[in-house]
Amino acid sequence: MTAAKPEALQSAQTPAAPLPGTEISPGLRLIEQPVPLLPASSSLTVRSLWPLLSRGLPHRVDVADLLFFDTETTGLNGGTGTRAFQIGAAHFDDDGLHVRQLLITRLDAEAAMLQTFAGWMKDRTLVSYNGRSYDAPLLRTRWQLHRQRDACHGLHHIDLVHPVRRLYRDVWPDCRMATVERELLGIARANDLPGSEAPQAFRRWLQCGDDGPLRGVLAHNAQDLVSLARLLLYFTQAE
Repeated sequence: MTAAKPEALQSAQTPAAPLPGTEISPGLRLIEQPVPLLPASSSLTVRSLWPLLSRGLPHRVDVADLLFFDTETTGLNGGTGTRAFQIGAAHFDDDGLHVRQLLITRLDAEAAMLQTFAGWMKDRTLVSYNGRSYDAPLLRTRWQLHRQRDACHGLHHIDLVHPVRRLYRDVWPDCRMATVERELLGIARANDLPGSEAPQAFRRWLQCGDDGPLRGVLAHNAQDLVSLARLLLYFTQAE
């Protein structure tokens, strides 16, 4: 006779409510939300910061071409053993900032997530915070492992961590996004799950179905995207 599983274990393995969003393919969820944030013009210039950004960028950027992005990963050091389990992206449309997040709920859905995100990137100007050094190389490695095209290749990429560091590294104790939010944007996060806890949150979901920390990762990522968009608007002058 097989003993019944303890009730506590059964409840831990079954989330109380579905994860947010819609399952667009097996194990891949899409979460979307509008944010009432609009630039003052359809084009932006970054006059004073242009020398601090990477060479080759156009001096005028159409708002409709921007794609803000940020990943949440299974590790913080990169390398071939680290994968993205969630990718957030945002772009401006007529109603404001449109935030879209892709979340895998099982490991074999990573290829579908990467392919979906690649479709969002076509002809865009990427905007990130430390994405040139971390997010883009990590995604490039994952695309290669799945025999997919590197969708970042050839795209303009504005990485705002570089001007922030050059302007404020001798002023602030650090240049983390949380410091940028506090010092420049007037944002104070409440009950935020630190990004350093994202890998553990995903492992907990895989091991026992506890979705509480994973929901915290989604909220953290969404705020990162909003803050990234606000930071770019802070640095730009509309024409």
